[in-house]
Amino acid sequence: MQPALYIAFEGSEGCGKSTHSRRLAEALDAVLTRETGGTPVGAKLREILHDVNLTDLDARAEALMIAADRAQHMATVVLPALAAGRHVVSDRSVYSSLAYQGYGRDLDLNEVRQINAWAIRDRWPDLVILLEVPAAEIERRLTSRDLDRFEREDAEFHSRVATGFSDFASEDPDRWVRVDATLPKSEVTAAIRAAVAERLGV
Repeated sequence: MQPALYIAFEGSEGCGKSTHSRRLAEALDAVLTRETGGTPVGAKLREILHDVNLTDLDARAEALMIAADRAQHMATVVLPALAAGRHVVSDRSVYSSLAYQGYGRDLDLNEVRQINAWAIRDRWPDLVILLEVPAAEIERRLTSRDLDRFEREDAEFHSRVATGFSDFASEDPDRWVRVDATLPKSEVTAAIRAAVAERLGV
């Protein structure tokens, strides 16, 4: 019997991760979850991390809080589901820390990687789906909603984050799949489903 698989969605703010992670989870009858906030503990951490009134959170403190969310998430959601034979689909993963805190906040990438590898017990996603949307389109999408603390960062920050995701996908093409998320939703869904079937056989 094929082992259960851990699939993550990554990308810039407003790229459609929530929609398409939900659709894939439904198609695979998988456990749907998210980072940050995928556990009761994580939900409390997420409230702090996304609070727009929090203006003086140190970048290292931010990175450690997110790693704490991730450790709890791995221990109580991802690993138990995989052990029970259920596929897991997550809206964001460890790679978001590498992109946001490493590239975005200019923290040492190797240090961020080491902290998070320890937090996740070195259980990295089997497949990462990168939803790619140009910066101008992301800006247009974000104008239609209330923005959280990360979404309110300037264009240079978001450009660094996008560069991080692109670099990860280029460096590890066997683990990453790039999907043009500017296409109609039905076409994006079909492309994702085809990629998962081809790469993982599910």
